[in-house]
Amino acid sequence: MKKRENPSAKPYMVPALERGMRILELLSEHPAGLAMSDMAPLGLPAASLYRMLATLAELGYVVRGEQDRYRLGRKLLTLGYRSIDESSLLENALGPMRDLRDRTGETAMLGVLYGGEGVVIESVKSNRAVCVSVRIGHHYPLHTAAPAKAMLAFLPDGERDALLRRITYTGFTDKTIRNAAKLKSELRRIRQTGIAFDRGEELRELRCAGAPILNVKGYPVAAIWIGGPESRLDEAALRSCGEMVKEAAEQIQQRLI
Repeated sequence: MKKRENPSAKPYMVPALERGMRILELLSEHPAGLAMSDMAPLGLPAASLYRMLATLAELGYVVRGEQDRYRLGRKLLTLGYRSIDESSLLENALGPMRDLRDRTGETAMLGVLYGGEGVVIESVKSNRAVCVSVRIGHHYPLHTAAPAKAMLAFLPDGERDALLRRITYTGFTDKTIRNAAKLKSELRRIRQTGIAFDRGEELRELRCAGAPILNVKGYPVAAIWIGGPESRLDEAALRSCGEMVKEAAEQIQQRLI
């Protein structure tokens, strides 16, 4: 007797691959990571989930961190950038980043939005003895970091507002923005000037100036910024560096077109 086919089934779906992709999608919504027990909504048997996570970790798509929490690895982010026209972002950004480092004397960094945070994807370290040193893959808050604010300011309204609702407005210093209304006000100013600042909002002694890198549609695919100590970046120096950061962002944009 011929077996009846399920009319709702998708004949070309590979179940194991589909389950693996659902794991990655879930982790993408939780940049801080999840324990296996937090992945119960996936409805997968514990043994199967463990094997899939182990496989993804072995391939570099997932990282197993402290307290057995899993998060997405850098390899997935790298593949994403290789697969689109902005795949040459790193290649085209390095020259302007080095020039920016040399002009300002400060560390130049490149970052993108990732879930509810930002992430550093490249850094050109300052040659000065005292300087900012940030590891690739470092995550930064959206409500304090200059690059995050630079990108938020140029996102489509719906996408930006959805991200603002997800922010936990942790108060790191007395300069930290504590609510969505104040952040929206600052984003409007950034939209007008094209430059974002961090005046000790996460680390009291750190100052940063950032600018968005826009694609041909005006969408912020990344941000470039410099960071240094307050002792070198007073208000006048910070604003001057901000103009140079904006110029570097525009140079990268022209290379991406």
